[in-house]
Amino acid sequence: MYPEERQQAIASLVMAKGRASVTELAQAYDVTTETVRRDLAVLDKAGIVRRVHGGAVPVRALHLVEPGVGERDVTRSEHKDAIAAAAAEFFPLSGASVLLDAGTTTMRIAAHLPTDRELVVVTNSVPIAARLATMPTVSLQLLGGRVRGVTQAAVGEQTLRVLDTMRVDIAFIGTNAISIRHGLSTPDSEEAAVKRAMVRAANYVVVAADSSKVGREDFVSFAPITSVDTLITDPEISAADRAELTDQGLEIICAGDHQ
Repeated sequence: MYPEERQQAIASLVMAKGRASVTELAQAYDVTTETVRRDLAVLDKAGIVRRVHGGAVPVRALHLVEPGVGERDVTRSEHKDAIAAAAAEFFPLSGASVLLDAGTTTMRIAAHLPTDRELVVVTNSVPIAARLATMPTVSLQLLGGRVRGVTQAAVGEQTLRVLDTMRVDIAFIGTNAISIRHGLSTPDSEEAAVKRAMVRAANYVVVAADSSKVGREDFVSFAPITSVDTLITDPEISAADRAELTDQGLEIICAGDHQ
């Protein structure tokens, strides 16, 4: 196979799968990893794929436009349900403080809040606040600020000022993308600033994200991988991605994995 043919085949595979590792491509086309890296460099320069740590993703995987809450809520919903159930095991003892980021997975986590203990819950999510407002065991603080319609999340200077004064026991954070090189990332800079402040405010950080987010990069990075204590995802995460993240010190929990 000529290099041009191999590069075209690699591009097609990356587009079809959404991500491919250097090792996987080397095995698939019976070439060395160095050859694959050269091929990916050519494809990256041509704007066909984007190189990421350990492999490549389609250029379209770098998102600048966000889907709305309704669209995201029905995407991979079974995985999100399982992730939320697993996240519930991390709720602290009575009297502790919990920070819930806005998002469709964290909204499901909120539905699992225990009723047998009193917790202080802080959130910038209007839907999460509405769900928790009538719970007698929850002392709820809704962060103020400008509400973004697409995510129904409070953002802006007012939100950041309050977060900068806080220290919470645990934060449950959502993300649009996770990669070794770019860390946790999201399309909107204001949303990224709030997420960054949430991570800083927490003694323990749990990221709840299905495996489609892993290996992707979005516009604005808000936290390095090393700032995360636990990632709760689904069993479809690749062995290579799981190993890379574990090497960075993350605890990886695959919700719904019965093996």
